[in-house]
Amino acid sequence: MEAVAYSNVRNNLKKYLRKVNEDSETIFITSRDSEDNAVLMSKTDYDNLLENAHIRKSKANVDIIMQSWEQAKAGLGKERKWE
Repeated sequence: MEAVAYSNVRNNLKKYLRKVNEDSETIFITSRDSEDNAVLMSKTDYDNLLENAHIRKSKANVDIIMQSWEQAKAGLGKERKWE
């Protein structure tokens, strides 16, 4: 994660918006007052973060995912073609 001063982000916002969207990089925006620090990330990455948090809230979901992962590592997975 790159740390960038607020004033630099403000003066080059388009550059940083492009960077987080094209490179999937998160920018840590620093300020003189640490309570004003923030993070800039793409909408896609933000949505992914929320989806993962939602999935991980349920122990049943996590158990199914881990069971599937173990089966795949053991070579028990089946390849599917999506149409």
